[in-house]
Amino acid sequence: MSKDLVSELQGWALELGFSQIGVAPISLGDAEQGLLDWLAAGFHGSMHYMAAHGLKRARPAELVPGTLSVITARMDYLPRDTPQGWQAIEFDALDDPARGQLALYARGRDYHKVLRNRLQQLADRLAAAVGPMGHRVFTDSAPVLEVELASRSGIGWRGKNTLTLHRDAGSMFFLGEIYVDLALPLTNAVSDHCGQCRACLDICPTQAIVAPYRLDARRCVSYLTIEHDGPIPLELRPLIGNRVYGCDDCQLACPWNKYAQPTRLADFDARPHFEGGDLLRWWNWSEAEFLHAMEGSAIRRIGHERWRRNVAVVMGNALRERERPAFRQALQQALPQASPLVAEHISWALAAATAEG
Repeated sequence: MSKDLVSELQGWALELGFSQIGVAPISLGDAEQGLLDWLAAGFHGSMHYMAAHGLKRARPAELVPGTLSVITARMDYLPRDTPQGWQAIEFDALDDPARGQLALYARGRDYHKVLRNRLQQLADRLAAAVGPMGHRVFTDSAPVLEVELASRSGIGWRGKNTLTLHRDAGSMFFLGEIYVDLALPLTNAVSDHCGQCRACLDICPTQAIVAPYRLDARRCVSYLTIEHDGPIPLELRPLIGNRVYGCDDCQLACPWNKYAQPTRLADFDARPHFEGGDLLRWWNWSEAEFLHAMEGSAIRRIGHERWRRNVAVVMGNALRERERPAFRQALQQALPQASPLVAEHISWALAAATAEG
């Protein structure tokens, strides 16, 4: 296969809203030990699927037999109307205990749906050019070492917060892959540009980045508010602050994100009911109202119960800061009918607020 074909592929990808395309090799053997060490340390927490697939993550040809190359894709996700100085605006919002915060990537349409559809369109364009081919599309949906593949294909380098960083785009982007049975010309990897910077390690509210390039997911706010389905550990609840879903702190602090690019897609524009971080409104949603509000959103998959667990913690943290009668009343009224999981977090929120008072 010629480099001209990869250039054509990159052009088609831009038409589909992608920001960058690379081609990675399928030999990831030198990443296997790091994966095994991370799993052995238990840093994956209750994400048992991380261990269930073993080393298939580092062996694309075992996951999809016949794979000869991996097409990697980057899609920027900052909303189109993102203003200059957006990082400072986000930090200001994090300083307001009564305002709920959602990770930037989750404020628009579910990226799984957007990327999967457009990656499939890209694969179809490629098949039309080369003839029938075996392929499989991935968007954070299978045992794939996304950052490793992105790094080896030149999408960026692995930052100390374990995310992919790009000199001209920071880290505010999604990754996707197409495993193909074509031997495509590889694109060149890029060098690491983190240097001596420790901004992401120092700002993490729960100190989940235990060393450069090493994340203990069990402490990560994104894991705790999204992946974890049980009680949030007591010692970490106050550290969650006003983060209801996900956490952007390590990205907000990263100097490279001053170059982050707004998306060209309307899909990632923030939904109106997420604006303002109205905790009481979010808390008062019935399950039906939650499901309706989250239609087509990545947040929908955590379900109403975990959503209320998270909001209860955030309201409790707001009460720790100062008395807020509306919050206290809303929590007290919900307690008798709450599920055991939510009731535990409501009780903690009320007790913690009383103790602080």
